[in-house]
Amino acid sequence: MKSTFQQEQQRVDHVMGVIQERIHKLGEDTARQRDEVVKIRKHFWDEVKVNTDSFDDYLETIIGLRQEAQALAVSQSTHRLSSKRLSTLKRMKESPYFGRIDFIEEGVLSEEEIYIGIATLTDDSGEDFLIYDWRAPISSVYYDHQPGEASYSTPGGVIRGTLEKKWQYLIGGGVLQSMFDTSLTIGDEILQIVLGKGTDKHMHNIVATIQQEQNRIIRHDSGKLLIVHGAAGSGKTSAALQRIAYLLYKYRDSMSADQIILFSPNSLFNNYVSNVLPELGEENMQQVTFQEYLNFRLSNEFKVENPYEQLEYVLTGENTSFYQSRVAGIRFKASTPFFEAIESYRRGLETAGMVFKDLLFKGKPLISRREIEERFYNSDTTLRFHNRLEKLKDWLMKKISEVQKNERNKPWVEEEIELLSDEAYHKAHKHLAMKKGFKGAATADYEMEIEDLSRLIVQQRFKSLRKQIQEYNFIDMKEIYKQLFISPNYIKEWLEKDWPTDWPSICQITLDSIDKGKLLYEDATPFLLLNELIQGFQTNRTIKHIVVDEAQDYSPFQFEYLRRLFPAAKMTVLGDFNQAIFAHASGRVDFQALTGLYGPDNTDVVNLARSYRSTKPIIEFTRYLVPNSKEIIPFERDGEHPILTKLVNFDELHSHITFKIGELQNLGYNTIAIICKSVEESTRAYEALAGIADSKHVKSGSMEYKQGVVVIPSYLAKGIEFDAVIIYDASEEVYGDESLRRIFYTACTRAMHFLQLYCVGEPTLLLRDVPGDCYIQD
Repeated sequence: MKSTFQQEQQRVDHVMGVIQERIHKLGEDTARQRDEVVKIRKHFWDEVKVNTDSFDDYLETIIGLRQEAQALAVSQSTHRLSSKRLSTLKRMKESPYFGRIDFIEEGVLSEEEIYIGIATLTDDSGEDFLIYDWRAPISSVYYDHQPGEASYSTPGGVIRGTLEKKWQYLIGGGVLQSMFDTSLTIGDEILQIVLGKGTDKHMHNIVATIQQEQNRIIRHDSGKLLIVHGAAGSGKTSAALQRIAYLLYKYRDSMSADQIILFSPNSLFNNYVSNVLPELGEENMQQVTFQEYLNFRLSNEFKVENPYEQLEYVLTGENTSFYQSRVAGIRFKASTPFFEAIESYRRGLETAGMVFKDLLFKGKPLISRREIEERFYNSDTTLRFHNRLEKLKDWLMKKISEVQKNERNKPWVEEEIELLSDEAYHKAHKHLAMKKGFKGAATADYEMEIEDLSRLIVQQRFKSLRKQIQEYNFIDMKEIYKQLFISPNYIKEWLEKDWPTDWPSICQITLDSIDKGKLLYEDATPFLLLNELIQGFQTNRTIKHIVVDEAQDYSPFQFEYLRRLFPAAKMTVLGDFNQAIFAHASGRVDFQALTGLYGPDNTDVVNLARSYRSTKPIIEFTRYLVPNSKEIIPFERDGEHPILTKLVNFDELHSHITFKIGELQNLGYNTIAIICKSVEESTRAYEALAGIADSKHVKSGSMEYKQGVVVIPSYLAKGIEFDAVIIYDASEEVYGDESLRRIFYTACTRAMHFLQLYCVGEPTLLLRDVPGDCYIQD
């Protein structure tokens, strides 16, 4: 009699045969469809008879074009779907499924064996499921229940029944390597195996190891806002990416990947997570950093400071003048009271305070700023603010039209006509001829009137001025924002709560920066908000879901802005306030402030306490570094205790690190990070450790994370995990300030398997609460 293992291998063989057959057939179909698309594109215009002699001919041409375009669109769509399915089948060929449940539905006598993988696979008839997609409703039983009573939700209602057995499989290259009956086995062997592997340069999907609390995040589908507050290594980001895959599956008829945006901490992180959705057969969603959005909106007017430049200043600028005031300004400008003050200030502009620019023509004021201001405040005052601006814009356009007429007979127009090059003259002639109805060779018959040419030249000279008016560039946003700071007492009128005691210095710092053409990071979102409140929000209603990772790095101000920017979108935010390393987040321990975004009834919070990234000894060590992390539950995965090595000087430090890197590489660790507090420290470390072969220095502009040895500042390592981490200098000299506790914790929690801390001189007092038996002191 064949063993269960042999029977399961036979089933794997059968499924592999079906997959291989489908790959072969679909490969032929895809190649044929590709050829068809190429053929249609190549002969597109051969199939369309272009004739515009009469209206009927023109209509026939349009219909022909539309038919060919539709045929091309259908062929491209068919080819795209086939290619996507072929790609998924090729991934399934490596590991067709990873789980199985034996489920008896209420009212049914026999149990059904449900095999679960990254995508659905049916037999040739299309009626029997060989594999169920992990996102299918019944698959939730696998993640949420142990043997016994179980249920799952479907569009038609809740299905109840009994889960008889639950199995997990490890299959590689079509070979069954291991199988576990999880109703009998204590612990999660597959998770142990997955976590025990060395990491590479990308995060991978974890659908085989999703835990119950992570599945709750993935399948959450109520309210407008889901907040996930989880410990370092608890799988927040992984669960969020699987959540995107789940939403794309569930709403595949109404939602596409380009309607989802992931706001990530940096480009390095984007590259790190770029594999997850493609591994699950889905297209990647849009990925952007908040800084990229700020640059897109503001870089034409300012040099915009990025968050890491701000953080670098906070970490290294304590000896500079105005340091305390700058830090106080960062915190205040990130607050909800400042958001409300900006809103109140905008309302105040309805009666006074709007600043406009002179509209210049040929270097001289055509319409003065005073004239525009008087018009705004003395006309149409009963209308709403935005309608008044629209009326003002219409008035300006009318004034420009009047001036244009008067300019046509001015001497400068005649001078420009005389100075036209032959090329410019012929271009103007062709343009005017076509406007008069001359076509093709007949344009040569057009006799250009001097009046028409004068009108065209004046119109072109006024084009930029008209654009300036259409885009509201006659409003002096820079001066309007500066008004908030020109008089330190001015903000009293708009602020209901107390402002910082350093407010006069904060005002001076802000004005000095703006006058130099630089917008500090803490001013970028407030400036944009004020701009939107005055000119109207450039909202995006096509986006249906936004995911914000490392959400503790965003201020309440920025979340309010995002909510207004994407009014039709639901939001998932992920974060850990133990890793809140930016100055504006100091003192905050949770996302309580965010419940007001959509209201408590539309907000759900999931807390993830179990950490899977690091070995148990590393988690036991790191959870003593922050006061509110005692509730973090380590996963039962053994490993070495962290090591603290005290050294005399930096020469000794660099020698030790070089030797340790060699040891770790010999142990098979693929990714090793030497983590420094700041980019300033990481630059010095990288130069001193130049002898380490193939080491790389990761900076804020780095686009790709690569395997090997990296020297990296703490804040860029956030969100990424490494096989081994070396804390470059955990001394009191470097980490002597209590405000650095969260940065130090963040750096240490990047380690999966091994954590080494060095210090030149005395170790940081941040370690004083860590019990001696949690680490080894060399």
